[in-house]
Order: sequence, then C-alpha cells, then structure tokens
Amino acid sequence: MSEEATVGVDLPPAGAAAMVDEGAALVDVRRDYEWDAGRVAGARHIEVNELTGAADSIPRERPIVFVCRSGSRSALAAAAFREAGWDAYHVEGGLHAWADAGLPIDGEIAEPRPE
Repeated sequence: MSEEATVGVDLPPAGAAAMVDEGAALVDVRRDYEWDAGRVAGARHIEVNELTGAADSIPRERPIVFVCRSGSRSALAAAAFREAGWDAYHVEGGLHAWADAGLPIDGEIAEPRPE
C-alpha cells in the first residue's frame, strides 16, 4: 500500500477518543489473545483478517476508528475502508500510544506471540 493511501487516516489518541465520544465506532483489529488481555471499553472486536467478511456489519453512516497494538494493522484497515467509501481512521501508535496518552484500557496490552 502506498504512503498516499494512508494520508488523512491517522489520528492521535486524544483525537480518536474525541471522535469515539462523539459517536464514531471503534473497531479493534487485534488477534483474539490480544483482545482477551485488554481493550478499550466499548470497542468492537474484528480481527484484521476477518474485516473483509465483516465489512457489511460495519456502519457506513458514522466514522469508524480502527485500533491495534502499535498502529500498523489499524492503519492498513483504515486506508482500505476509506478507499472503499467509509469515513475511516486509525489510532496512530495504537493502544500503546492510547495508554501513553493516559486514556483508559480495560486490562493490559498483550505483546506479540511467536507464531
């Protein structure tokens, strides 16, 4: 994916939290074990590899904010959904940046597991 494809989708954690407070949907694209360890209250969990199949269940009438651990997976998701017509964004820096900004997480941030 080109760098231009992600222009305009990056939100700092405080900006993402404000959008969610104003009604944007928050979609966590991490793996099951990551979600089980901890999450942002009110987020919906759809693993990144399942997004295409779940696209019809993601509302188009309000903004979507994607989040992952570090921001890589959520950036790809946001760019792809924006290209497909959604008003999509992602939390720049992921849950690590979210927590570093002092925003609440229920649980902890799971680190990657070896495959």
